[in-house]
Amino acid sequence: GFPAAGLTGGAGCGPRGNGQGRKQVKSRSLPSAAMFRAFVTPIHPGRSHRRVSYPGIDMSESVADGTVTFRDLALSEAVLAALDAVGYESPSPIQAATIPLLLDNLDVLGQAQTGTGKTAAFALPILSRIDIRQTSPQALVLAPTRELAIQVAEAFQTYAAHIPGFHVLPIYGGQSYGPQLSALRRGVHVVVGTPGRVIDHLD
Repeated sequence: GFPAAGLTGGAGCGPRGNGQGRKQVKSRSLPSAAMFRAFVTPIHPGRSHRRVSYPGIDMSESVADGTVTFRDLALSEAVLAALDAVGYESPSPIQAATIPLLLDNLDVLGQAQTGTGKTAAFALPILSRIDIRQTSPQALVLAPTRELAIQVAEAFQTYAAHIPGFHVLPIYGGQSYGPQLSALRRGVHVVVGTPGRVIDHLD
């Protein structure tokens, strides 16, 4: 299953599944505008913590000088193709810190300033692990407002441009339940919703 992630300063993400460890990543030399914190907390108390490494990559310095690429982060070929299409060349610090942890099935809590790419930080690893054959929701993303839910859903669609058959559904208040329920019955891979409407659907 998917790990759980929360990225503050923008949308928070809560994909389904269990995390498997604890990891804290701190930057030593990044500019203040790009400073971040990323934490991974264990789901099961008493489980031994896993040590997370980034083979061949010193995150604090390699990200700052642009030598880390998205391909270094082991994203899927379909996602890499979409990133090439939109002109993304290298990950931001929050992306470089978060993507490997989520791909490694670790729960993440991160903080980064506005405009540092938090949506891609959780969307790209989710898309890299999506099973397109499974049409029930595999990831749930929570956004605080209708506008942000729509924006995040559109970002998922952009990053999934080379994943045929991918479906993302934004759900929010102010819209009738009928179209949302019909879309869920047809099958979606990712749901992006506001907390109130998500709770309504769960009830």
